[in-house]
Amino acid sequence: MARDLRRDAVQIFNAAVEAVRPEHLIPKSVRREGTTLHIGHLKFDLQKYSDLVVVGGGKASAAMALPMESILDRYLSGGLVVTKYGHSVPLKKIRVHEGGHPVPDESGVRGTAELIRAVEPLGQDALALCLLSGGGSALLSSFEDDITLEDAQALSRLLLSGGVPIHEINTIRKHISQVGGGKLARLAHPATLITLVLSDVIGDPLESIASGPTVPDPSTFADATEILARHSLEKKLPASIRDFFSRGVGGEVPETPKPGDAVFSRCHTL
Repeated sequence: MARDLRRDAVQIFNAAVEAVRPEHLIPKSVRREGTTLHIGHLKFDLQKYSDLVVVGGGKASAAMALPMESILDRYLSGGLVVTKYGHSVPLKKIRVHEGGHPVPDESGVRGTAELIRAVEPLGQDALALCLLSGGGSALLSSFEDDITLEDAQALSRLLLSGGVPIHEINTIRKHISQVGGGKLARLAHPATLITLVLSDVIGDPLESIASGPTVPDPSTFADATEILARHSLEKKLPASIRDFFSRGVGGEVPETPKPGDAVFSRCHTL
């Protein structure tokens, strides 16, 4: 009986993992009929766009990009995804850059800088597809102001070892990030930006998954500092990060883009 239960449990687990593999999920939600791209309930005429790029980040982002290359075929201009070491897959047009997770590293910073360069020049006649999955918060690493990689690494270790819930960790991360908390959407604006999210967070809060780089951020600097205070972490922060949050609360640093911001006028998320 015990052997049967174990065998059944393993089969159930394996079936669940198989069901959420990107190579299965992407074709269920994305297909192309001639020049028409169907993503969920949305339709896009690919003839209207001068550029079609794919970007993204997360442990599954390269695996998500693989079926996208086949679907988009000759209409794909190129792009880049940042994934965890050992999670690359062979792609033809989309570059794969590996980086550190759960603590960001220099390679992730270089990959994110390249990703930013891929979206910043896009105009309103461009279509960008963003592929996000768990791990994107650490892998998409580009930091505000004079915050160094070493300071960001120290912050990550502090949060990860301090028992801070993931949604609270990401509230803090997105405020020091140049792409988190809707800032990637701001960089890509005015291009049409479609985000495909493979969720690893219960309840699927889009602003939390991969720190929500392409969706409005309801959190504030005040929220971030309250979290740090509640976990007694303020005095343990690197000086540059402590100063950055202080200036953010004081209104000296722009907030993350909020609901209703024009940068999201051409954004869609599935």
